[in-house]
Amino acid sequence: MKGIFGYDSPIMTALTSIGDCICLSVLWIVFSLPVVTVGASTTALYAAAYHVVRKKEGGLWRRFWDAFREDFRRSTLLWLVALAILALLTVDVFVLRSIKLAGGALGNLYYVVLALWVLALTWGIYMAAYAARFNGSVREVMKFAFQLMALHPIKMLGVLVPVLAGLALILLVPFMALVMPGAVFAVVSFTTERVFRLHMRPEDLERETASEARGSEKEKDDDNQ
Repeated sequence: MKGIFGYDSPIMTALTSIGDCICLSVLWIVFSLPVVTVGASTTALYAAAYHVVRKKEGGLWRRFWDAFREDFRRSTLLWLVALAILALLTVDVFVLRSIKLAGGALGNLYYVVLALWVLALTWGIYMAAYAARFNGSVREVMKFAFQLMALHPIKMLGVLVPVLAGLALILLVPFMALVMPGAVFAVVSFTTERVFRLHMRPEDLERETASEARGSEKEKDDDNQ
């Protein structure tokens, strides 16, 4: 029983991750309430989900708050751009759907605009992930996020599917909104981080690999003590 419920047991690790996802999701909801701060809170959500939920690096609140505060301006500008595009496409989707249901020929564009809406949503997530992990101007983040998405179209599913699944679960069970944001971004990070690694400079990749190795050695040392 001690092994099952030990601090490093699979059960306790899973429960800790779920608890982190709940705390992180609540933080994201609270910090997104002013609406204009959604971009900064989403960037902070990704940073904390990757470093704390997945990598077990540092405290959740400190990681979230530091990312929110330090990247507020850039992430807010990125969010406003993404919001404008998504809002425009959302209106077009509903209008074209109405035209399609009425039998109008223009309604055939509904699926095209819906596909563009999905691409814009995925692009927004890539921008949040890129902003959480790398430096660069607003224009550079927009450009590189789009390029990474376009270069790896199949991997887009690893970003899009968890997000849509999370949204569907929240619609079915609203209580899941207290878990899904943190959990979804932790899952999304598996795909985005693989994409990032494919395009990182050798010295940056070597530095990150060394950091991960030091983290693994520290965990082993803690287990042996």
